[in-house]
Amino acid sequence: MAEIIPIRPWRYNHELSQRIDELASPLFDVVTEKQRAALYQNPYNSIHLSVPKPPYAADRAGLLLEEWKQKGVILQDKLPAIYVYYQYFKVQGIAKEFCRKGFICHIRTYDWNEGVILRHENTIPKSVNDRIELLEKIELHASATHGLYTDGSFTLEKYMDEAIQSPLYETEDYQGVRDVLAAIHDKGVIQQFLDFIEPKTIILADGHHRYEGSLYYKHKQQEQNPLHTGKEGYNYHLMYLTNTEADDLKILPTHRLIQGIANFDEETILKKLEEDFIIKPIDDADTINEVIVGKPWAFGLIFRENAYKIRLKPESLPKIKWHFPDVVKALDLTVMHYFVIEKALGIPGKDQRASENITFDRSFSDCLNKVIQGKAQLAIITNEVSIEDIKKVCASGYTMPQKSTYFYPKVIGGFLFSTIKENEFSTPVYSPF
Repeated sequence: MAEIIPIRPWRYNHELSQRIDELASPLFDVVTEKQRAALYQNPYNSIHLSVPKPPYAADRAGLLLEEWKQKGVILQDKLPAIYVYYQYFKVQGIAKEFCRKGFICHIRTYDWNEGVILRHENTIPKSVNDRIELLEKIELHASATHGLYTDGSFTLEKYMDEAIQSPLYETEDYQGVRDVLAAIHDKGVIQQFLDFIEPKTIILADGHHRYEGSLYYKHKQQEQNPLHTGKEGYNYHLMYLTNTEADDLKILPTHRLIQGIANFDEETILKKLEEDFIIKPIDDADTINEVIVGKPWAFGLIFRENAYKIRLKPESLPKIKWHFPDVVKALDLTVMHYFVIEKALGIPGKDQRASENITFDRSFSDCLNKVIQGKAQLAIITNEVSIEDIKKVCASGYTMPQKSTYFYPKVIGGFLFSTIKENEFSTPVYSPF
């Protein structure tokens, strides 16, 4: 049972929302230092709540939030609603404009073992801790995580298509994506959403760190509240839900950068890889992402002077000693993390989640440049992960390595802020919900 409810969020006042493009911000795990520096210059930008400026970042956000409420910078909606959120975008090499359709609501924060919300990748501990500290201070979800439900009949899209004709906001974001937000207040239509999602299983596409922060916060509040009923705000999480069956669900590859390994030697690494991989030198490193595209268990390796395409020998797959089901062992990313990162580079699987030797970059050109400039010792170029692979992994009960997927486009922050503070979360007496 996936319980969702409408939300009564805080949103920028009418005067400020006329300039919503100046107030929106990227999510905490993709915003760059350069973007942060620029966004911090605007005292009302949503970055101050989603990725507050250090030192004492969480405390700073808490004080600022109360100031914004008192001064009317943000106002709480009078009625609960389902918020429809469409993202119009293009993908390189394809002329068609895509539109990812979805809606934003509160969803009960389920424990992983309940099998209602399924994770598909591991998290990085430090990032989870940062999200917990912030949630404790502000009692507010500054941005929605991204969840997936499956519906081949496209039942809810007709209601969303109707609502989006009367948008509240429309802007072009930092990705070049056109973001449009609308609201559904009709009681009967909202109930259709609640009833339809109830029997569904939700796959967590993006926002694992924020969701785990909500889980921790829920458990802590439950322990401290002897009158816990399960209806308190801390039991809920803000989520953007989209349909896996739509053709606008795009997943981009996330490449690995390796740095700081002592006695790093290209020849030694290649020698270790020879046993399990077919290795082919590539003359033009800037084409290696095209060389490997669509080929299973194929990766690009970019060193300072040389580049190689490597592809696992099928007979080597059974060598994986990690205790995973076959469907997880057969994933490109499992192959990469086991044979390349553990066996060849010497970083054990148990240490990879927190390893400072591994960073992640979606941009192929960034990876290439960082290696050439000496900012990284090696770039491991990967293929994208399919939604079918994600479904299979979730069904197995296991997870992919951290940063396995990059769902595109990213949801942006700033359109609304979802409170879980009890006196603000409680449904007004005039509301049917």
